[in-house]
Amino acid sequence: MMNLDKLFSALEKGGITAKYFETKEEAVKSLVADISGKKVVFGGSITLKEMGLYDALSGTNEVLWHWITPEADRKALTNSAEVYICSANGIAETGEIVNIDGHGNRIAGSFYAPESSYFIVGFNKIKPDLASAIDYARNVGGPLNAKRLNIKTPCAVNADKCYDCDSPDRICRVACIIYKKSLAVKHMEVIVIGESLGY
Repeated sequence: MMNLDKLFSALEKGGITAKYFETKEEAVKSLVADISGKKVVFGGSITLKEMGLYDALSGTNEVLWHWITPEADRKALTNSAEVYICSANGIAETGEIVNIDGHGNRIAGSFYAPESSYFIVGFNKIKPDLASAIDYARNVGGPLNAKRLNIKTPCAVNADKCYDCDSPDRICRVACIIYKKSLAVKHMEVIVIGESLGY
């Protein structure tokens, strides 16, 4: 059982706003109310897809996502964001946010370019400490994403753990731990949803 009080206290101590919603629908409603008239860029995320957030925010914002327009230049998209929204591969109750990428656009977008950044996670990604958040990101999230992408890495074939492989298709190439709100963004927020979302 996740300790939300501990997590939210740690996040807020680090300058990161923290919110909890029981359902993804409640979270979407809050985000639509909070974000309007902005250039919003999404990082790759099954969580955001499961929420239907792209369509929900597109009514009052310019929303860009390389999953919708795969020909788009990821670097240009990331650098142009006023608001950047992604998930996290793991979050520790001690306040650290863990992400692992192949290209690094999602990592860079989350803490450097935008005015505001949001991390949206289901309860399944909340872990007791940093070590277990990293372990989850590497040995659960990574293999499941590789399998989803149908790539030929050992983790994708077996869908069981990270093999720290040398495959040219390897997607876990860049890792980031956010300890506190980046000085480069005005607002950083973590939204926790009481459902299992993404992986």
